[in-house]
Amino acid sequence: MIMGGRVVAPDRVLDDGWLAVSDGRIAGVGSGTPPSGEHVDVGGALVVPGFVDTHCHGGGGASFTSLDPEELLTAVRAHRRHGTTTMLASLVSDPVDILREQVAALREIVQDGEIAGIHLEGPFISKARCGAHDPETLLEPDTGTVDKLLRAGQGAIRMVTIAPELYGGVKAVRQLAESGVIAAIGHTDGVEEQLLPAIDAGASVATHLFNGMRPLHHREPGPVGALLDDERITIELIVDLVHLHPTVVRLAAKHAGRNRTVLITDAMSATDAADGRYTLGRLEVDVHDGVATLADNGSLAGSTLTMDTAFRNLVNGAKLGILDAVHATSRRPAELLGIADRTGSLVPGKVADVVVLDANLRPAKVLRRGEWVAEVGTATLST
Repeated sequence: MIMGGRVVAPDRVLDDGWLAVSDGRIAGVGSGTPPSGEHVDVGGALVVPGFVDTHCHGGGGASFTSLDPEELLTAVRAHRRHGTTTMLASLVSDPVDILREQVAALREIVQDGEIAGIHLEGPFISKARCGAHDPETLLEPDTGTVDKLLRAGQGAIRMVTIAPELYGGVKAVRQLAESGVIAAIGHTDGVEEQLLPAIDAGASVATHLFNGMRPLHHREPGPVGALLDDERITIELIVDLVHLHPTVVRLAAKHAGRNRTVLITDAMSATDAADGRYTLGRLEVDVHDGVATLADNGSLAGSTLTMDTAFRNLVNGAKLGILDAVHATSRRPAELLGIADRTGSLVPGKVADVVVLDANLRPAKVLRRGEWVAEVGTATLST
């Protein structure tokens, strides 16, 4: 049992709160005198649901493009230490046969329950807005190629990013939506008139809004305006305060609201690792002071963000509230993935995925499926 904390329930913060755990699930949540039993007194710390990251490329020096199961788990564990108890593994653009091999490797750890699924950020994206994707690997979507990748995933692929202005883009969005896969719009140079048919066809997510897309203009709203203003779209935001200014984060999150805002890391292998030279897919990346940029042109190349830092940045940098941060890092992404009945909020009956944040909103303890995660934080909590 966790007691003596500020427990964030779905709609309020419970001071002097407690959370009981039994058989890996939340058995009760309340405030005041807790039930008897063994406990961890967290001394006023903030107790929030485990983070859910829907867009992550790696961490701990390891990348999700690897075919080595241990390297894949290294990346997962790096983020788990920072409170991410549920995540999608994202892949950048590669030739289709290579993507199929990468998907097959990740499929194994999906089946083992280590990750919740796979996100394909390419190859169906715009060369004009490809960012840290190798332009030589990009393709226009066609039903055969999309089907080939989905079959390789055997149900493990949960999200695919598409630039809808590409030939076959809207048709591919419809194909994904009808297959039960989240169709996301991103890395797009399209104008509003090209995006709206894709939204009508079932696209429901904006891949890292603002980044990797035609910018907002007062005479052409483009993808930023179209996606931010459409109530059917959940927006992803990279809140490392490098990709987006705090004011931009605040404006976007306030306009979209809690029910449409999701924080992501877009983290690459250098996350929770030292500065230096890394690779993202086929491209070389330099990391200096935690900022990842392409070696050849200096463009941003993913991030070294963790979800606890994104949480802090939303509260301390963008000046939004704790409930906003919990919704954006846990509840809304869990709803997006269709797993909110199991995780994403501190409600009896759900899996015991919990993060204890100290006074500086840094993880002191992480509970995943009722088990404490090792090597988390530095705070000393009495038991």
